[in-house]
Amino acid sequence: MDAQDRMPPIPAAEMTEAQAAAVADFKQTRNTPHLRGPFVPLLRSPELLSRAQRVGEYLRFHSALPPRLSEMVTLIAARHWCQQYEWTIHSTIAREAGVAAGVIDAIAEGRRPVEMADDEAALHDFCLELLQHQCISDTTYARAVALFEERGVIDTVGILGYYSLLAMVMNTARTPLRKGMVPALERFPH
Repeated sequence: MDAQDRMPPIPAAEMTEAQAAAVADFKQTRNTPHLRGPFVPLLRSPELLSRAQRVGEYLRFHSALPPRLSEMVTLIAARHWCQQYEWTIHSTIAREAGVAAGVIDAIAEGRRPVEMADDEAALHDFCLELLQHQCISDTTYARAVALFEERGVIDTVGILGYYSLLAMVMNTARTPLRKGMVPALERFPH
């Protein structure tokens, strides 16, 4: 894949009023001095950036799933889209949240992890079924609702969708890795 950054950062002096406002809102909401990763290309649509980052804030920090599980869903999305930036950021967060290294490695390799907790296995199977078949069987749905309740099921779909959106944005924009990041995912053969 060409490493060309199709949508590099927009210098502050060249931003529209709406873009500058979206950046200020992002930095305040996320309590960060930086606009990085998928939010750089999303700035081309400042309203989408503002709305998406609020959804992301909820899904990352306030969803019905504990961080260990929400980060696992994020990794499944990043793997599905072969999104290096997203994977690099979230594989570290997932480890810190308690996702076992063997689970992370298996997801990276496109394998079903062998040793998972029951909630991880249910979540993994749910996400893969939805990504691969675009629907969920009654059995998989019932298992997920039993473990995560309806809110957890919907938040799982939200996390999967949100990180798929960010992955697609970065894949389209060819967002480069930050300095020091090393690509960790191999492309699957087509």
